[in-house]
Amino acid sequence: MNSEMKIPLISIVGPTASGKTSLSIELAKLFDGEIVSADSMQIYKGMDIATAKPTINERKEAVHHMIDFLDLDSVFSVAQYCEMAHSVISDIHERGKMPVLVGGTGLYVDSLINNITFSESECDGELRKELNEMYLSEGVEHLLDMLAEFDSESAKRLSVEKNVKRIIRAIEIYRTTGITMTEHNRKSRLVNSPYNVVKIGLTATDRQYLYDRINKRVDMMVEEGLVEEARLHFGVEHSDTSSMAIGHKELLPYIKGVASLDECIENLKMQTRRYAKRQLTWFRKDSDINWMYIDTLNNTELIDNSAKLIKKVLFNEEV
Repeated sequence: MNSEMKIPLISIVGPTASGKTSLSIELAKLFDGEIVSADSMQIYKGMDIATAKPTINERKEAVHHMIDFLDLDSVFSVAQYCEMAHSVISDIHERGKMPVLVGGTGLYVDSLINNITFSESECDGELRKELNEMYLSEGVEHLLDMLAEFDSESAKRLSVEKNVKRIIRAIEIYRTTGITMTEHNRKSRLVNSPYNVVKIGLTATDRQYLYDRINKRVDMMVEEGLVEEARLHFGVEHSDTSSMAIGHKELLPYIKGVASLDECIENLKMQTRRYAKRQLTWFRKDSDINWMYIDTLNNTELIDNSAKLIKKVLFNEEV
C-alpha cells in the first residue's frame, strides 16, 4: 500500500502529565481533526479523575473517541481495542477529518499503527488461571524464567515493565500454538500498516521537571475529588485490566483506615512517576518518534513545531 492510499494519521505519545491532551486538542483544531484515545484506562467509565480523562470543556473543543464506554468489570483486550480503533479512524477519514491518535499506552499505539493481527482463539482459560496462581505463589521472576526457556527475546523485553498480564499472555500463546510471541509479532508486522503516520512524542530534557508536573497533577486530582471517586468505587467489581489503574488502589489503605491520606498521596505520586518512567522506556524504542521537549518549548512553540512537522510529513509542505 503506497503512502497516497494510506490514511493520514497524527500520533501523539509520551508519559503521563506531559501535556498530550492539550497539544492534541490544538492540533485537532488546526487540522480539522478528531481525537482517538490510546489509553487503556480511559476506556472505563467512572475513573474520570484518576485517569485524567479530557474534561467536559476539552471534549467540547474537539471530538473524542474511545473513552468512557466500558463498565469497570468488563474485560477489554488489545485486539478489541485495535478492531474498534481501526473502524473509528476509517470513519473519521471517510468524513474528511484528520484522525489524531493520543495516549500513553504503548502497546495500544504500536499494535494499532503497525497493524498487528491477533487471534482470540489462542486463549486457554485454565492455563491462564494456573499461571495466575503461579504468579501469586512464586512471583513474576519465576514466570519470566519460564518464558525465557522458549522465548528469551520476549522475556527480556517484558522484564523491563514486568507487566504480569502480558508475561502470562506470552506463555499462553506459546503453550496453545507452539509459536512464540516474538515470532507471532514478527509475522504480524509483515502486514502493511494502513496509515501514513507522523509520530510526535512529548517529554522533558530534565526528568525532574516531568516528575514535578506529575506531583502537581496528583495534588490537583485530590483537590478535584479523587478520594471521593476512589471511595465511590471501593467494593465495586473490577476486571483484571481496570483494577490495574493507578489512582484508586493507592488510596484504598486510607479509605480502609489503615494509612494516612498523606502517606497514600505520596505513594500515588511515586507509583505515577514509576509509570511515567516505564512509558518513556517503551516509547524510546521507537526511532520514528519526533520528540518535543516541554521544558524548553512554550505551548505556542510546541504547537508550531508540531504543525510544521505534520505539514512536512503528511502534506509534503516545506515550511
